[in-house]
Amino acid sequence: MKNWKALIAAPVALSTVWSLSGNAVAAETVESVSVSDISADVVVAEPIQLAQVTNVSELSDVQPGDWAFTALQRLVEEYGCLEGYPDRTYRGNRALTRYEFAAGLNACLDVVIQLIGTDGLDEVRRLQEEFAAELATIRGRVDTLETDVAELEANQFSTTTKLRGQFDAHLVVPFGDALNNGNELITVTEDDPATVGVDESTFTDEADATFEYSANLNFDTSFTGEDLLRISLLAGDNGGSLANTESGLASADFSGDNDNVRLEDVFYAFPVGNRISAIIAANDVLTDDFVTSTIVPFDGPSVADAGGPEFYDQFEGGDFGAGINFAFSDNLVLDLGYSSAGSNSNTEDNGLFNNNSYIAQLNFLTDGILDAAITYIGAGDADADAAENTIAGLISLDFGGFVVGGHYANTDFNGGGDADSYMGGVSFPDFLGAGNEFGIYGGVSPDPDRDPVLVEAYYDVNVNEFFSFTPAIIYADNDSTGDDTENVYGAVRAQFRF
Repeated sequence: MKNWKALIAAPVALSTVWSLSGNAVAAETVESVSVSDISADVVVAEPIQLAQVTNVSELSDVQPGDWAFTALQRLVEEYGCLEGYPDRTYRGNRALTRYEFAAGLNACLDVVIQLIGTDGLDEVRRLQEEFAAELATIRGRVDTLETDVAELEANQFSTTTKLRGQFDAHLVVPFGDALNNGNELITVTEDDPATVGVDESTFTDEADATFEYSANLNFDTSFTGEDLLRISLLAGDNGGSLANTESGLASADFSGDNDNVRLEDVFYAFPVGNRISAIIAANDVLTDDFVTSTIVPFDGPSVADAGGPEFYDQFEGGDFGAGINFAFSDNLVLDLGYSSAGSNSNTEDNGLFNNNSYIAQLNFLTDGILDAAITYIGAGDADADAAENTIAGLISLDFGGFVVGGHYANTDFNGGGDADSYMGGVSFPDFLGAGNEFGIYGGVSPDPDRDPVLVEAYYDVNVNEFFSFTPAIIYADNDSTGDDTENVYGAVRAQFRF
């Protein structure tokens, strides 16, 4: 059996050794020569007497962690093919001379001949002839592959950057008769106070269906494999019916851009040791850039932006931001973030340390049933009637077949007054198919003067990793003019990823 093992391995070993030698004379025309053809003027190095070793451990400079240790161990201990120098060193990182190559090749050939014998060599030749066509085919494929790889390397976009994109489209259909003054939809009632003092010619008798969309391109770059530089471009339409109601659409950040392309997000995240990571951000800094998790299960699949949760919007995104994440353990993580809305101006009330917001969130994350977080959001220079301080708690309970989650927040507003907001719901992962999700949630958004209500039922269908669509029924009540601002919407969200 050992002879046959050697017989099979012999051509591979010889071709490998030959390829190594061929690399040393790449792009040269190799001709057959004999020793007698070599000029006497060539200076021949002093002969090197190789040491006889039987175990790779006898070589002082070879360690078990070396990348070629296993291969060398087999050559020395099983075949006695390659030996060390008289001082019991192998010198594996030193360049190989042509003389040393010839000596090593000769030693390995002697071992091969001993193992397989003359009959074995004849069998090798027979196998080479029998599979000559197949070997030629493989060689041709390898040559073609090398050409293709060279072409890709010559024309590649970047060795460090990947392009990821996402396109969101929403079809929104309000149910029932409504008025639309360009700002909100309100249900028509007799003597509606919302129409007092308003030019009724600006209103329509019915709320029409709307189509809204956004396109996002992310250029993700990694220099070390553990860091991330993201540059994001965003374009979309002006938004429509649902975007103008409480909570809007999940991708409504594009509202008001009118298809103009803008620089949406720029940040660089990188590790600082094993348990600390940092992030530096510019241009439209968002809460999600700084917090480890938003906990609640409907953040993402939901169509309305309220699935977000909305109290995070009290963290005012700015032109500059910096954050850090401390992982005290695998389960306990502290997030800290800071943003400045006027960092690019040195005028009064602007600059790097004015017009700012900050966030702190302590996360308890497990692989089991419970995820929870406590959040504080503050604004150092809040405008009148703007949110000044927010304290919130989030929780998610995973029972296997379904997940229950939600949040509660209390917000103090500059100038007096506070507001409680909350959201709760249940989701069913892998509902009627792997990767799908059915969910329903509802609650009240933070507002000091009213209690806007939103309830949504959605079904997120992941067709594949590149496409998903989400039909939803949404009830919204802005509560700006009593009960006359409520409406029900049917919406379909289509998402393309590439």
